[in-house]
Amino acid sequence: MSPRDTSYAGVMARKNEIMKVSLGIDYDRYVHSPVSFDYERMMADTGYTHAEIARIQRETKVGDTPLFELRNLTNAVRKISPPGKGATILVKDEAANASGSFKARRASISAYEAAQKGFKGIIAATSGNYGAAVASQAAQRGLKAIIIQEVYDSRGVGQPEIVEKGRACEAYGAEVLKLSVGPELFYLLLLTLEDTGFFNASLYTPFGIRGVESLGMEIAGQVRARYGKDPDAVVITHAGGGNLTGTARGLLAAGCDQTRVVACSVDLSGLHMASDHDFNRKSFTTGHTGFGVPFAVWPDRVDVPRNAARSMRYMDEYQLVTQGEVFYVTELLTKLEGLERGPAGNTSLTAAITLARQMDQDQIVVVQETEYTGAGKHQNAQLSFARENGIEVRRGDPAENVPGKSIVIPERLEQVWGKPQDMIRLRMSYLKNAARNHPVESWDEYDVNFVAEDLKTSPDWVRQHLTEI
Repeated sequence: MSPRDTSYAGVMARKNEIMKVSLGIDYDRYVHSPVSFDYERMMADTGYTHAEIARIQRETKVGDTPLFELRNLTNAVRKISPPGKGATILVKDEAANASGSFKARRASISAYEAAQKGFKGIIAATSGNYGAAVASQAAQRGLKAIIIQEVYDSRGVGQPEIVEKGRACEAYGAEVLKLSVGPELFYLLLLTLEDTGFFNASLYTPFGIRGVESLGMEIAGQVRARYGKDPDAVVITHAGGGNLTGTARGLLAAGCDQTRVVACSVDLSGLHMASDHDFNRKSFTTGHTGFGVPFAVWPDRVDVPRNAARSMRYMDEYQLVTQGEVFYVTELLTKLEGLERGPAGNTSLTAAITLARQMDQDQIVVVQETEYTGAGKHQNAQLSFARENGIEVRRGDPAENVPGKSIVIPERLEQVWGKPQDMIRLRMSYLKNAARNHPVESWDEYDVNFVAEDLKTSPDWVRQHLTEI
């Protein structure tokens, strides 16, 4: 037997085989072309009903989280809104899940699937809350867990939030492999999957996205029970796309087909997430454009052959906010509502304030997650880290914020305004990426229809704009 090739090129050449063994999914069954595949069949083939997902999650302290009306914040928004404006703001308190974030929903089905299939452990590559969620769910299912993190820049300096999340992973019993920023993360994931024979609890599998569907269904049920109507808008912090995809699918499954699905990311324009220099120029890792935009305009840039997280398929709007606005709203939530929560949900809460100011008072906008806070996830640690990296932190007009150079924290609620992304521009970026992966002259009707669904538009729109590129 010839020795295994563990070089970068050798491991990458085996990635599809490794994925098939570590997931039990043969992606070739679904693929039509380099741009299209049978998405709904892939999701359905997970085999779980929504009732089964809810049961599995209850077994490991996930789901049935409270939905709070933010009365004081809603009143504050109404005072600065035009007459009759100022929608009621609700927040789904996902910090109540085991491990302290909605990511527990995502990890729960992967851990259950791994245990059912007889795997001894699970592995995930993540620097976020998902690692802690995987470790927590693995512990409850009697599985080992390995979390692979990008933690450090070339100076050996780790961002406080990532360091805290590594601590949480270890607290739940996981082994944490800590890397510096660079291309080796995916390589090490594949190599570790092959070495251990563990289950691949990737963020981007159908199991993970199906687990988040329960969040959308709970929101629909809770809002209807309390207010007798569907939510008018649900605001979702957007990074890799799984949060938005799963929540939106759950809302649709519950019949909320008129609810606006609004993505929100922190605007870190100009910072490159794979850059050693830029890696620590951001103050937190949560929901920012460094992940949000690339994953929206080309989802299949991930560690599985086809990504189940496809945010543009469900997104109606995409709002951007500044870091300063998020820090301000984080403190406002604590002071007005008695909820001290981390930056993820407060990113979408910032956009919800903007939306509420433009919506009628009889309408409802839901912020669909919170996360735990503390240590490096706390705004004080993050602002201190920013100052240590030479970033100016001051009060003023958040419009003057410059990513990687200054964080400008609003002085008044009126200054929290954010800005919308151009959805046409995002769709065109997706089209260009698709054309690069599969020459347009080779596209057939299946490709056109798939892309139209992926962009929440029509086949005619796709055909028209394909001619422009």
